[in-house]
Amino acid sequence: MNRTLRLLPLLAALVLAGCATALPDVPAQAEPPAQFKEAAARWTTAAPAEARHRGDWWQAFGDPVLDALVESAAEYNTDVQQASARLAQARALVRAANADRLPWVGLGAGAQRQGGAGTADNAPGTLLNAGVEVSYEADLFGRLARNRDAAALDAESRLALLHSTRLLVQAETAQAYLGLRALDVERALVRDTVAAYADTLRLTQRRHQAGDIAELDVVRVEAEVAATESEALALDRQRAALEHALAVLVGAPASQFALPADTWRTALPVIPPGVPATVLARRPDVAAAQASLLAAQARVGVAQAAWFPAVSLTAAGGFASPDLGDLFRWSARSWGIGALLSLPLFDGGRRVAGVENAQAQLEGAAASYRGQVLAAFREVEDQLSALRLLREQSQAQARAVDAATRATTLSSTRYRNGLVSQLELLDARRSELRNRRQALQVRSAQFQATVGLIRALGGGWELPAVGEEKPKTEIAAR
Repeated sequence: MNRTLRLLPLLAALVLAGCATALPDVPAQAEPPAQFKEAAARWTTAAPAEARHRGDWWQAFGDPVLDALVESAAEYNTDVQQASARLAQARALVRAANADRLPWVGLGAGAQRQGGAGTADNAPGTLLNAGVEVSYEADLFGRLARNRDAAALDAESRLALLHSTRLLVQAETAQAYLGLRALDVERALVRDTVAAYADTLRLTQRRHQAGDIAELDVVRVEAEVAATESEALALDRQRAALEHALAVLVGAPASQFALPADTWRTALPVIPPGVPATVLARRPDVAAAQASLLAAQARVGVAQAAWFPAVSLTAAGGFASPDLGDLFRWSARSWGIGALLSLPLFDGGRRVAGVENAQAQLEGAAASYRGQVLAAFREVEDQLSALRLLREQSQAQARAVDAATRATTLSSTRYRNGLVSQLELLDARRSELRNRRQALQVRSAQFQATVGLIRALGGGWELPAVGEEKPKTEIAAR
């Protein structure tokens, strides 16, 4: 007894040490800048609003067909469905971790036939028992609590990854649809050019039959007609591939999905000023990386708790009797309670390895989180620079289209008056077609970059509330 009493202070010290064990510090992360480099002098800083609902950002494009496609993709896309299933699995693990902290209660019944030494007259006998069993692990050192916290953080990470997957699918659907509509306009432009070349070919053939021009002029126009038809077919091939990709995004078989050609009526939204660098805290992929980092930190605490004793309490009550008829008599009642304290003394370094493994996972999660943040800033800077340069390129390309159109008009007039050759007229038309197609491609790139910026910002932005005074330093985006 005296020896046991002398061990009590040691046991109490272990309990206090376990309760006082602190989680390791998270490795230092990169400090985010106050604003984006590409947004300098045109955007203002604002308080982040990651908790606010950002709405259906795709509706800013004002296209009902796009709205229907994005909503269908968010529901039927297989990547979204897989992410949803992984979230359900993570939430089930949270419930399992919570169950580990509660008592376990069960019913038990059994029969045992035994004989030989230890029994009356060495005769075989049967022992029947039935009762209730209860067991409970006292979480004195926080191992189960930290395991529950880690599982909950994993579920938060899975939820954020679901949002990230849904946002990615929505953005890819919008970009595929907008690219398809741009191809529709470009295809119509090339088809119109083919028709114009065909009219020119018929006129050239009549003039050749009349002896006004040489056969070389006819062959040149025929070459232009065939080359332009080839370009139109290439655009048809691109559109078919893009339509099939869009079918996969919305979760439909490519063989049963069709999107007829239509006029490109989609509006190009302008993201308002006032979006700060801190808005990236709303990005679901960044939030997922942060939750994974905190989960790794909690698992270091779980590994550290393996150094402390495990205390389990058990209780059982019921009936035991050699005769089935007497099993549930009051005189056959039986009960028992127990406590078990276990502390490994030698495990070959397994606990040390467990702590080192958890620490390494924490460092890896910290590096992953830092990389996710850096990638997020890069994506925003890429899209901001793309929009700025595309805006300037669009203005320059518009001037090029005007000049090329004027050159075609002048060349056509001079050709009819016999002042220039047909080769010069064909060159003017070819230049006009090239510049018009480049203008369409620049406009399509503006739509793609706008969707990319919305995705990089986490799926939207917050407009000032009605009646809310804007900052005096705010400068509208050009």
